[in-house]
Amino acid sequence: MEEKIAALNHLFLDTAPGELLSWFTTEFKGKVSFSTSLGAEDQVISHFIAMQKLPVKIFTLDTGRLYQETYDLLAITRKKYDLDIDIYFPDPARVEAMVNAKGINLFYESIENRRLCCHIRKIEPLTRALAGVEVWITGMRKEQSVTRSGASLIEWDPVLKIIKVNPLIQWSNEIVWQYIHDHKIPVNELHLKGYPSIGCLPCTRPIQPGEDVRSGRWWWELPQFKECGLHAKH
Repeated sequence: MEEKIAALNHLFLDTAPGELLSWFTTEFKGKVSFSTSLGAEDQVISHFIAMQKLPVKIFTLDTGRLYQETYDLLAITRKKYDLDIDIYFPDPARVEAMVNAKGINLFYESIENRRLCCHIRKIEPLTRALAGVEVWITGMRKEQSVTRSGASLIEWDPVLKIIKVNPLIQWSNEIVWQYIHDHKIPVNELHLKGYPSIGCLPCTRPIQPGEDVRSGRWWWELPQFKECGLHAKH
């Protein structure tokens, strides 16, 4: 598989995102899914999918602790692009047991607790959403954080056993926002209030000038730990 991934990265080294997405949806027909958190990058990818009418299953994860602005954008995006965006929820019994055992804000107490919360609210629903899928499209970019600087255009996830495609991996923040402005793509209102990366409400804050775009996520932790597990290196 490593050789296949290396070959694909070489083949698509200078390929535009729209063309890349088109190739994968043709080659892996009916087996391609896009996970959107409705962030700026994900909105760009949703735009590509909608404009090209690509046969991609789009889904999002509702952790139960999202911002209202995120829910508003979900409704706007569905309507504007006439897209079906499936919503996956965590197992309520597991959430209930976790909160009763460790408290409603357990994630502030330790990295282990925070990872447990992310696992139950995000990783398990993601695993269900990707069942039977061969290609997983994401909005990851190298520039987002130190934990993503080594990511590639095309990767193999050994845990989920799935090809991961990151069409915007080389895009800068400036390119993302220029594309958004040029194509009038709807974005989360929180982006205009200093939130470049938006997750769960209690785990996200605005950033300060000079901070990397994901520094507002789990801000009480060291940078090398700032992943929920969706895109962790294994």
